[in-house]
Parts: sequence; C-alpha cells; structure tokens
Amino acid sequence: MIDHTVLVKFADTTTQEQLQEVVDRFKALRSHLTGVIDLQAGINFSEKNQGYQVVLYVRFEDRAALEAYGPNPHHQAVAAFIRESGRVDSIVNDIEI
Repeated sequence: MIDHTVLVKFADTTTQEQLQEVVDRFKALRSHLTGVIDLQAGINFSEKNQGYQVVLYVRFEDRAALEAYGPNPHHQAVAAFIRESGRVDSIVNDIEI
C-alpha cells in the first residue's frame, strides 16, 4: 500500500470558503479514481502547521494506482482549482507501508 499525503499552503487572500471548496472537491475525487483504499481531506487546525492550511490524503493499493492518479483528468481539475485558489506551496509525501 502507498500513503500519499499533501500539505498545501495558500495565499493570505485565500478565503475559508475557498479552502473548504478545495477539501470538498478533493473528497469528490474518490469516485473517479481506481485503486483507492482511503481518501481524506481537511483544514489543518494544528498550531504547528507552518502555514499549511489543507491536508490531502490518499491510500492507494499500490504504486500503479498512485501513478495513474497524477494524470487523471479529475485530479488535474482539482489541482487546477487549488492553483487558482492561491496555492503558494505544497509538500508531498509518498510512503510504502
């Protein structure tokens, strides 16, 4: 299994409504992906968040499912919305468990 986690930092001008829309759109991806065991997203409330406001998480069956995820058109649409909403930076972690 592969755990794929993304932390996203947005501009100061990004609203709470936009952050929630990112979370909602990401969660809606589940029905458009193959090889997904779990998919979660939420707004980071930790006081130690280093400015990363949104956490996106997917557990995939294997590396092939992760590789298919990147170019998936539904994923690309969500990624475009994240950029349009003021993405400043992101950190990606992929681990095999």
